[in-house]
Amino acid sequence: MAAAAVGDSSLETNPLLQDFEFPPFNLVEAKHVTPGIRALLEKLESELDELEKSVEPSWPKLVEPLEKVTDRLTVIWGMINHLKGVKDSSELRSAIEEVQPEKVKFLLRLGQSKPIYNAFKAIRESPDWHSLSEARKRIVESQIKEAVLNGVSLEDDKRDQFNKIEQELEKLSQKFNENVLDTTKKFEKLITDKKEIDGLPATALGLAAQTAVSKGHENATADNGPWMITLDAPSFMAVMQHARNRALREEVYRAYISRASSGDLDNTQIINQILKLRLEKAKLLGYNDYAEVSMATKMATVDKAVELLEELCSASWNPAVQDMEDLKNFAKGQGALEADDLRHWDISFWSERLRESKYDINEEELRPYFSLPKVMDGLFSLARTLFGIEIESADGLAPVWNNDVRFYCVKDSSGSPIAYFYFDPYSRPSEKRGGAWMDEVFSRSRVLSRNGSTARLPIAHMVCNQTPPVGDKPSLMTFREYEAIGACHSMPLWPRILVSATEVETVFHEFGHALQHMLTTQDEGLVAGIRGIEWDAVELPSQFMENWCYHKDTLMGIAKHYETGESLPEDVYLKLLAARTFRAGSLSLRQLKFASVDLELHTKYVPNGSESIYDVDQRVSKRTQVIPPLPEDRFLCSFSHIFGGGYAAGYYSYKWAEVLSADAFSAFEDAGLDDNKAVKDTGHKFRETILALGGGKAPLEVFVEFRGREPSPEALLRHNGLLSVTASA
Repeated sequence: MAAAAVGDSSLETNPLLQDFEFPPFNLVEAKHVTPGIRALLEKLESELDELEKSVEPSWPKLVEPLEKVTDRLTVIWGMINHLKGVKDSSELRSAIEEVQPEKVKFLLRLGQSKPIYNAFKAIRESPDWHSLSEARKRIVESQIKEAVLNGVSLEDDKRDQFNKIEQELEKLSQKFNENVLDTTKKFEKLITDKKEIDGLPATALGLAAQTAVSKGHENATADNGPWMITLDAPSFMAVMQHARNRALREEVYRAYISRASSGDLDNTQIINQILKLRLEKAKLLGYNDYAEVSMATKMATVDKAVELLEELCSASWNPAVQDMEDLKNFAKGQGALEADDLRHWDISFWSERLRESKYDINEEELRPYFSLPKVMDGLFSLARTLFGIEIESADGLAPVWNNDVRFYCVKDSSGSPIAYFYFDPYSRPSEKRGGAWMDEVFSRSRVLSRNGSTARLPIAHMVCNQTPPVGDKPSLMTFREYEAIGACHSMPLWPRILVSATEVETVFHEFGHALQHMLTTQDEGLVAGIRGIEWDAVELPSQFMENWCYHKDTLMGIAKHYETGESLPEDVYLKLLAARTFRAGSLSLRQLKFASVDLELHTKYVPNGSESIYDVDQRVSKRTQVIPPLPEDRFLCSFSHIFGGGYAAGYYSYKWAEVLSADAFSAFEDAGLDDNKAVKDTGHKFRETILALGGGKAPLEVFVEFRGREPSPEALLRHNGLLSVTASA
């Protein structure tokens, strides 16, 4: 970029403005953000002016220059937004806050450009339309639809109102996420008496002591303390599942479900304002509610989404009621005083005890078999078998933002690089958001080729928040799914994020997203990889990959004791398999509750009406939860998926895509999971369809091309052990 054109010599050294093969994450500081983004926007404004003057309804004169403009902003803004997610600081926040309105203003101008909109319409109406490739047709259709949803057809005063709403929504979402992060960070409970944390496993004690050391208690040890409990997932879940101290569980639980709901960090009014503005935006665009706006770019309709949620709810209800009965009876049998009055902070604890008793599986005894290095080796081996790719360490090739970050190169069977990815595995509560996500750094693109002959290669981020190594032990991961509590994890605004799973499943999940980004064969950058795929289909490859965690060869390949190298005993594998559907009804209802609350708030809720957001949550919970939430539950205040991210009126996507992913995995079951050749052949077909075609083809058509028929929920219900209930319903 010609920085000198902006007339500031300091811009010449601004890392955001350099031409780079890999982003200089190690060099970017908060001080670079404001001048860098302003210079970039100024340059893009002039490029947009040129494009609008010279635009013609042709690919070289419309789509190629448009892709160059949008990509540059996506890459640079993506860098700083990524750093905010993994290396947050007040200086970086302030810098982003300062230029964010200018970025939104530019995107609105671009999205509402009449010359560009008219040129796309002219392509659609031209005699050449029928000769365009399917991917190019999808780009044209999508650009026209997006322009309309961006307010291109609105009259001047209505467009001004629309733009004000967009600016305000961006600001509110940012603030929402910051409040969640800040309240999560704020909670610290120092414990000096080991009796208070009786039951906590060695891993959790080590982590709690390590956290205490990082907070200034330099003599803290796992055996003697002091120990620091936080609301970060590894710490929080350890307390909920293992602490015998019921008062401690209650205190930590209440802190978790009340995050960002009081004082200066209260998200209640922010939520009300977001819902009010979304409804106003929908009305301006001619829709009845915001859910209709959301569904305009998805596979489902509101009715279809509701129908699926109701079908799954009815299949899950009786098993969930039985789960609760089993828990009460077990607690009673153990002489628990609270057995007749199990509260929310008791569920995870007694579920763990029941699971240990029923399947004789102890999580702490499992952990040593799932060390991060072995899990990654097994995952890469699976990718080689299924998709014919090699993944090699490329540490040192690209700058990173933290010493724990790994960098990898993905090669095809001939040994040529086809993609790269970063992997940031560990929890860093002081600077990193919770949850796990995948995002793009670069997408594959013919137009943005660096050498003029081969497409630019895709690069992805994979970010997790798992238990860090403690002392000289590697990161020892949880394998079995837990019943996470209260709100979901927070996330940056665009990436795909996992809701609740074990640390092993999480890595497989995010890698599934990364594979779809990296193994695309689509050269049209606007629909390459995860771009242009309907939101409710994009979880397919990620949830698909989770299924392999229970495939015997895969599991035995990753489950090696980190000290002895011995494989997981066969009887333990069989127990894990049997335990897979443990509390499946309860876990299913939890997701259905989130999805139902989301749709309810974006269809029927009247902002500032007779019902509060918490009334809606309580009402929906009555039909989706066996034990309704506490009256003071404020999980909505940390529901970042829908108020700080892209899942508004779209949280149902997890279940929608779960149907697709379970059905896709059943193709491997049908072919024979023990038949290596059949697995490879089916994997090749999956790669050539689901992973390769990107947004260049409608997801339903892609699915049918892979599976040979339309999707059915049968496989999902069967995998979850819920099929017989549906059959009798």
